[in-house]
Amino acid sequence: MSEDHKTYTAFAGIRRIASGDLASVAAETKAALDQGESASVLILDDETCRVVEVDFRGTVEDVVARLREPADKPEPRGPGRPKLGVVAREVTLLPRHWEWLNAQPGGASVALRRLVEEARRSNESKDRVRQARETLYRFMSMLAGDEAGFEEASRALFAGDRTLFMALIRLWPKDLRVHAEKLAGAAFADDPSGA
Repeated sequence: MSEDHKTYTAFAGIRRIASGDLASVAAETKAALDQGESASVLILDDETCRVVEVDFRGTVEDVVARLREPADKPEPRGPGRPKLGVVAREVTLLPRHWEWLNAQPGGASVALRRLVEEARRSNESKDRVRQARETLYRFMSMLAGDEAGFEEASRALFAGDRTLFMALIRLWPKDLRVHAEKLAGAAFADDPSGA
């Protein structure tokens, strides 16, 4: 998902403050903090449910302006082709693996890239579901860990049991439940392997 289309959700404890692009979510969160919000505030990246750090010092305009400042990213250094995004890293293999790789057309690097791309394509759907489940679990752990049925809902999530999962979260506070249901769409996508 491109940076322009990413969405975020802010929570104050178990209450959702805002959802949308980062600037608008940060502005609404800053306004809630200025009005005396006392619960712990988290802004989550909706794609990963990782916490986004926002500096709330100053005015709403100051907060939003800091978000628009470009992040200083250091130039990658070392071997590889950094301008092309190719970065050298160490891979540990047995001698027979190196022999096989080096005998492939284009050598070890070309063969490894081809193998990785094939694996990515063949496992794309499974990987997407796995990542969605990890994202949902991250959200649940951060905000719903003390809710009734959390452990059972976690087990249902990783077992792929949508019906049980939805039943277990139905008594959670509305904002937590609604966000968990939203994230559950991708987490319970049909397994393409038919397993």
